[in-house]
Amino acid sequence: MERRLHPVTPLRRAWAPVAVLVGWAVHDPDQAQRQLTRLTTTHLLIGLAVLIPAAALYGFLTWWFTHYAVTDTELRIRTGLLFRRTAHIRLERIQAIDVTQPLLARVAGVAKLKLDVIGTGKKDELAFLGAGEARALRAELLARAAGFAPETAHEVGEAPSRQLLRVPPGVLAVSLLLTGATWGTLLAAAVVPTLLWLATHNLWTVLATALPLVGAAGASSAGRFVGEYDWTVAESPDGLRIDHGLLDRAHETVPPGRVQTVRLVEPLLWRRRRWVRVELDVAGSSNSVLLPVAPREIAESVVARVLPGVSVPPGPELTRPPRRAARCRPLWWRGHGLAVTDAVFAARYGLLRRSLALVPHAKVQSVRLTQGPWRRALRLADVHVDTGANKTVTARLRDAEEAAELLRSQAERSRTGRRDAPPDRWMA
Repeated sequence: MERRLHPVTPLRRAWAPVAVLVGWAVHDPDQAQRQLTRLTTTHLLIGLAVLIPAAALYGFLTWWFTHYAVTDTELRIRTGLLFRRTAHIRLERIQAIDVTQPLLARVAGVAKLKLDVIGTGKKDELAFLGAGEARALRAELLARAAGFAPETAHEVGEAPSRQLLRVPPGVLAVSLLLTGATWGTLLAAAVVPTLLWLATHNLWTVLATALPLVGAAGASSAGRFVGEYDWTVAESPDGLRIDHGLLDRAHETVPPGRVQTVRLVEPLLWRRRRWVRVELDVAGSSNSVLLPVAPREIAESVVARVLPGVSVPPGPELTRPPRRAARCRPLWWRGHGLAVTDAVFAARYGLLRRSLALVPHAKVQSVRLTQGPWRRALRLADVHVDTGANKTVTARLRDAEEAAELLRSQAERSRTGRRDAPPDRWMA
């Protein structure tokens, strides 16, 4: 049975015609300014009298012609006013469903569903549903994806969860202050526009440069604080649940068995406090952060839940490249390291912002060895490990003989790892 979205949805979609005009004005500000100076008050009132009803009608019609339905095998989303589009989403292909609530949506009591589907790069979404209806539909779809019968899936409800970690706002704020990227973008936003003004005295040139820099500075500091505020990680049968956001709340799920790579990132100023940031590569998903900041011991315990049976190799177990690698990368060669255990391929890179990437052997899709002329002369080579998330982890500046042996052994580990890996199933 087909259903419609929440009645407040037309208000969101009515902004599309207005956005077109704003985009035109931003694209050609000089022409927009000339056109506005020619308009009288009467023309402006007539324009608003036409634009507002047209936007309202557009929002209503797009809402009226949007339906969704859950069948025995798929979620069907039908949209389009002039050009019809029907998305058929197989339930067994669903790997994650996120519930997000922008600030105005929280005020209106509605939420947006975003669906991660295997084999698609773009998320399909249902925006908006009532907050309760969105959570009930999410629970039903996940139950159906886990194999529950259609007649009982709606009774299963959302799987219970147990909180593992909550990042205090104070710790998050201090971590951002101790991040070099934050101060780098703030410094660039202050210095570059000033130098451009002294050199050109052209206001438009300064604004065209300053606005992106100010935006980047805000996104790396205040924007990250607002987005990662009240970061909470909980464990449930359908994966690790992540809730975060000060203004816009997001409820995300890290699907079990779909994590391809885990990275532990240590900025220089975090190391004395033993803080790390945990990032993810998930096949077919845009979820990329597991923990914005956490003590290393707690972060490693959470990683063990994402990658069962995997332990993070300690620093002394990571072998550095040979000393002749300094001829390729003076000083920076010391930041590279490699460790291969029975469970993972672990490669470290970076000197100031150190990053340790962990790839389970079962997630390795291919292994490659590359060697340029200069590295061939120094008997050095790079070993690249490709994962199912279209990402690559590289062990750089390895001895050539070691790299050749690593290439052969890693291919065998990946083959046996995929053979012995459990199936990727919801609530398994």
